[in-house]
Amino acid sequence: EDLNYACEHCYTSDAWVNNQKINRYIALAIKSHICLFEGTYRKYHGINLEGHDYTYYLEEAAKAAKTIIDEGPYKLYSTKNPDKDYMMLFAQENASTEEYILAIRNSYEAQVYHNATAYTLLPTQGRPGYTRKFINMYLMKDGKAFTDKFKTEWQTMPFTEEVKDRDPRLAQSIRTPGYKRIGAKRVQGPDLGVTITGYQPIKFVQDTTASGGQIDRNDRSTCDMPVFRYAEVLLNYAEAKAELGTLTQNDLAITVNEIRSRVGMRGLDMNEANKNIDWYLESKEYGYPNVTGANKGVILEIRRERAVELIQEGLRLQDLYRWKAGYCIDQAISGMYFPGPGEYKLAGKETADLILYKAGETKPQAGEGVSVYELGSDIILSEGDKGYVYYHKTVENLRTPFNEERDYLYPIPSGERSLNPNLTQNPGWSDGLDF
Repeated sequence: EDLNYACEHCYTSDAWVNNQKINRYIALAIKSHICLFEGTYRKYHGINLEGHDYTYYLEEAAKAAKTIIDEGPYKLYSTKNPDKDYMMLFAQENASTEEYILAIRNSYEAQVYHNATAYTLLPTQGRPGYTRKFINMYLMKDGKAFTDKFKTEWQTMPFTEEVKDRDPRLAQSIRTPGYKRIGAKRVQGPDLGVTITGYQPIKFVQDTTASGGQIDRNDRSTCDMPVFRYAEVLLNYAEAKAELGTLTQNDLAITVNEIRSRVGMRGLDMNEANKNIDWYLESKEYGYPNVTGANKGVILEIRRERAVELIQEGLRLQDLYRWKAGYCIDQAISGMYFPGPGEYKLAGKETADLILYKAGETKPQAGEGVSVYELGSDIILSEGDKGYVYYHKTVENLRTPFNEERDYLYPIPSGERSLNPNLTQNPGWSDGLDF
């Protein structure tokens, strides 16, 4: 009721130039987001409550998103440069008023900033990295599935080969051979001292002289951060329609295929997706085995698109919860593949920038800018002297598996239950209270 009131009464006068004030389109984006969550959560968790079923919420999600598409001033940011536009969208000092429906404003002058650049460049910030499972989701540039095109080779394909001819968003999301930071001249490969998996993120990494000066202030990033952007609204609409069974090829043309068009990718064909379902996306090891129905293939492809387009934007965990896909959290966590000791040219230059050597051997001498790691100590591979980067091996047997009967819901705080004994605890959680 509150959302509907906001969607009807909030102003729209300067929405096209101001993405930091609440307006009608932001209310519609929130409604689309919430209703998609509620609809898919009820569908995949089998929740049938009195009143509205899952279809009601999915219809409301689609309706809210379509209103933004039809009436809003938004479009996907593009300068017709498919090899840079996606990356530049997130690195700009001021958020695109074309695509960012709601943004968090940052400013060096006002001393309001964040550490998104430092997060991916400094070894003291947690060493983030994408997983190999996720990298495998990126399509080839011609629209074919990576794991289909290379059949069995994909499993042991080295980094410099696996990133060739892929969806351009891959090279705009992680460091790939030939990478240069915005505003820099030096070619840099992934730094395994900074990224735990080898797949080093570059999303939100700004110009070397951004943030108010002529020196690198990577610990004070000032690019505006997205809360809602138009691409999410397009994906909300496509997913809601697909889950309802009312999706058409025209719906894909104005949503998923618009997003793909920005980076020069071939569009998604609904009939083809449903006829030739990507085994990787439906597998128990890597994908979502609980998706069923006539639209199974296109639902999986929309999930792929959502993962790739919205990576690092804070939506993934809640997506897994609403899809009843908590099992994905227990899927293998591994990084890039190395066939054994030796020299590697991760930056794509003529000379090596990484040397791996066996434990017990003399550490090789290396020039400036070359990282040298001892296998089993400085770097852990899944099969000892070869395999996937596998730092998580030391905790794999210690972590508690995702509990399907408990972990989709947080526990009710014991303090709240003490104040109100009518509140019962969520299933599987124990707080010591006897009521």
